[in-house]
Amino acid sequence: MAYNINSECINCGACEAECPVSAISAGESSYVIDAATCIDCGACASVCPVGAPNPAE
Repeated sequence: MAYNINSECINCGACEAECPVSAISAGESSYVIDAATCIDCGACASVCPVGAPNPAE
């Protein structure tokens, strides 16, 4: 199960730099996670200052 980034994202880029498989990229209004690439490691969530990355439901 992949992570996704909710509307709390402040576009700081911390998650993109932390992702070990480069599954995160800048979107139009927030960062986005490619579910097919995400390995569900949670590294993005551990560095996000606002808690935007969360496990997808």
